[in-house]
Amino acid sequence: MNVSITKIKIGNLSVDYAIPLVSEALGMYDDDSKVKSLAETIHRKTEGNPFFILMFLRSLYDEKLLQYNFGVMKWTWDEDAVNSKIVTENVASVLVEKMNRLQEETQRVLMVASCLGATFRLSAVMMVMKNISQVEMRVSMRDSMRSVSGTAATMGSSSVSLLSLDLSNACTDQDGSDSSYASAIEEFEEEGLCEVDNEECRFMHDQIQSAAFELISPEQRDSFRGRIGSILLRTLPPEELETSLFEVVDLLNCAASNATDEERDELARMNLKAGVKASANAAFDTAKVYFMTGREALGSRGWEGDYRTMLDLCSHGANACFLTGDFDSMNELIDEVLSKDIDTKKKYRVSDIKVNSLHNFGRYNESINAALDFNCQLGLPALQKKPASKFTIIREYIRVKRLLKNKTAEDIANLPRLDDERYEMGQRMNEHLATCIYHVEPTMFPLIAFQSVTTTLKHGLSSSSPSGFAGLGMLLCGPFGKPHEGREMAKAAELILEKPGMRSRAVYTVFVTQSFCYHWTSPLQDTIAPLLDGYQRGLEIGDNDSACWCLLTRSYHIFFVGRALDSIQKELEASIPVLTQLKQDDKKLSIIAHLTTVKKLRGIDAEAGDKILDSMLATAASTGDFSLSSLVNVMKLEVFVFYQEWKDAIDLVRKAGNVRQCLTGFFHSVRYTFLEALTYLKAAESASGWKKRQMKKCAHKTIHLIRGWAKNGNVNVVHYLYILDAELAVLNGKNMKAKESFNAAITTSSRNGFLHDRALAHELASAHFRAQGDDYWGNYHIECSRACYQEWGCIGKVEIK
Repeated sequence: MNVSITKIKIGNLSVDYAIPLVSEALGMYDDDSKVKSLAETIHRKTEGNPFFILMFLRSLYDEKLLQYNFGVMKWTWDEDAVNSKIVTENVASVLVEKMNRLQEETQRVLMVASCLGATFRLSAVMMVMKNISQVEMRVSMRDSMRSVSGTAATMGSSSVSLLSLDLSNACTDQDGSDSSYASAIEEFEEEGLCEVDNEECRFMHDQIQSAAFELISPEQRDSFRGRIGSILLRTLPPEELETSLFEVVDLLNCAASNATDEERDELARMNLKAGVKASANAAFDTAKVYFMTGREALGSRGWEGDYRTMLDLCSHGANACFLTGDFDSMNELIDEVLSKDIDTKKKYRVSDIKVNSLHNFGRYNESINAALDFNCQLGLPALQKKPASKFTIIREYIRVKRLLKNKTAEDIANLPRLDDERYEMGQRMNEHLATCIYHVEPTMFPLIAFQSVTTTLKHGLSSSSPSGFAGLGMLLCGPFGKPHEGREMAKAAELILEKPGMRSRAVYTVFVTQSFCYHWTSPLQDTIAPLLDGYQRGLEIGDNDSACWCLLTRSYHIFFVGRALDSIQKELEASIPVLTQLKQDDKKLSIIAHLTTVKKLRGIDAEAGDKILDSMLATAASTGDFSLSSLVNVMKLEVFVFYQEWKDAIDLVRKAGNVRQCLTGFFHSVRYTFLEALTYLKAAESASGWKKRQMKKCAHKTIHLIRGWAKNGNVNVVHYLYILDAELAVLNGKNMKAKESFNAAITTSSRNGFLHDRALAHELASAHFRAQGDDYWGNYHIECSRACYQEWGCIGKVEIK
């Protein structure tokens, strides 16, 4: 669930609001001068805290300083006595004094309840009271609240064991009973200290809980809480212990310093259990504390003693540290496990975290090397890190095609479950490899995808299988030009996710299918909502990496469909601090490139934007991140085309390299192909001779690609094709064809919601008609263009025009 919680902090009341509160509590008019005087006195001492105001009134009533006079039918008080009390007493002492007046049994129940939290269960309090002796209770009370007997003094001089006290004789010196405990609960409910709802109890205010906790001697608080935790651990039914696991473990941890080695072993296991439960609830900060506490409990003897618990604490702890951004602690835990002489499979979890974290830091080559090395240690076939030839890619594709044997998505989803953990670990490493390889050596990506699919077809399904088939779908939709077969593989990935135990990579699969597969045959607009849902689900389950990939792709898709630039800018600016907090530096760079482009189109910080994009290209070149450099070049080309800077555009196209290969499957590659073809046509228009022929040839080649995509059902490129056909007709002097194609481009882009491309089509049409001397249609189209650019938010363009 994506629940937004709003915290409302209520501050102290001013005296003007304190007066009505007091008057309403007393049932008197707030214009009564005596009520005003009383309220002002109380406000002066309580500083307007609403709870403290009511507590003071209650204490005045308890001490008979505030009484109801039936003769005059209203409350009366002695102002001098009240002033004297208010001057000499403070809030804490009022609560303590109130508790001093309670029965001793009630005080003991309060002591126990204060250790159980702001809310607690009656059964837990009863369980503790039945299994803790009065001697232990008295030695744990403050000196001012107990009469210390010789036995109690003796007890106080020795440490109280955390877990091993014998409960069989715990009640031998205790005279309590269920009725006496119920009476105690009833008493502090009547006193307004707590609220009871059947089994559940709640302190009326955190100050009441704090005051009750003050009943416990400071020197005994840790051991007392540990003792309560020990009793609950030994006596609560399994279901109730599971419900109260965090509270029980927190209590046990209080007394860890006095625990024996045996007790520390059990304490470590309990912290591991609590940490795993917290992780399952995506409370990774809390989980990290439990894992670290458990590791500290075992200490240096952990690996020689309870080795399995120590391994789990380090492995789970490293993951919690990774997800909370505590990378120093994460690396310390990873290195500790990897340094041990244990089976490679036992090191899988920390190796997985290491590979994933290196990828998140943008250290792609190190991540690839770590993943390949781990697969080698498992004895699995590992690829060599080098560019893959077209022959190798086609050969491996044919092998996969034979294994598939025309299997449908349903056939693939019904394959048996993988039962070899080595292959399952290798499949997970292949997932990491696929993501990293895409950045630095994209020709290897098909081989990783083929290997993952082959392993599934030969050995069975694993939680990594959806990613493998989604990757195959990506290749079929994009470079292989088989989008319908690709959709079938994407469907297979989604069907596998519905199988039990296969949901761990659900968000990543959403990212791949929506970013690389579905836009080839469905409206790009249809991917935006699923990507947003993937982002939200990823954050909920702790898959921050996949969540942020969904966020990043969505941000580009809303640009490519022509959403208003001002709304895009707001979203991008809001995304940057989120990505910073989640330590997603690689995605943040891409968002910054996108934001810079949007601002340039809006006429904001154009010169600074150029420097930012050029700096990113330099960074990408130094790190070998071809994916980032290609993405930046796509966005730079967007600006050049919209601002009609054709010389800069053709220079970029010549230097950019194989952008389609580096952005395989992304809609970015489709968009770049359109902009590239338009740039070639404009370059040919201003050239002559062999250079003109060369530009036309390049344009025809890229237009042929787009025509093939449209033929295969890509509805997102139809208006691209009309624009290019119109410009090609202009180049060839076919004016009627140009007019028809421009009109078709404008109509199609308008119908499909591509506002920015409609603006571009009007602008190009205007230039054509004006060149023909047709000022009427030239002016018409330029005004339409201006209106579209204005609506899109391309203020820089509107001002130039």
